[in-house]
Amino acid sequence: MTQPISIIAKSLVRERQRAGLSLAEVARRAGIAKSTLSQLEAGYGNPCLETLWALCLALEIPFSCLMEPQQSQTQVIRRGEGPSVASEIANYTAVLLATCPPGGRRDIYLLTTQPGEERFSPPHTAGSVEHIIIVQGRALLGLIEDPVELSVGDYICYPADRAHIFKALTPDTLAVLVSEQN
Repeated sequence: MTQPISIIAKSLVRERQRAGLSLAEVARRAGIAKSTLSQLEAGYGNPCLETLWALCLALEIPFSCLMEPQQSQTQVIRRGEGPSVASEIANYTAVLLATCPPGGRRDIYLLTTQPGEERFSPPHTAGSVEHIIIVQGRALLGLIEDPVELSVGDYICYPADRAHIFKALTPDTLAVLVSEQN
């Protein structure tokens, strides 16, 4: 079982980096010593509730963000996998791929791609996530350091605030892209 201080430590680092703030600036805003914040980010100490609340205010995040462990960076769901619910009336099955976080924004795109030059994307805004479903063809996509080959019906989710790639492997590859910003 993961100890709360290790979850808090990882969350503090993640949220401070997403906000683009230095250790000193977050400590100043929270009214705590820089050394205290440094120790918390390293996973040491036993912070009181008041310190955690002050850090949440300084980072402009809800308290729950500090207590939630970071989920996997990349998620792949192959066609026929994933949590599903079937209708008793019609030949219809719904597979939940992702939920929208509170206050999130999503843009949806239909991508039409051809083999040849890869589409390299630089990192987007901090906290951005992309969800892609292949609806026709095959493609190699995801984080540049670990792309995944997907076929029709496959789904991938990855942090778009890191460099990523999309390369069509067959002519007229179609994909649905959902771009999510928090």
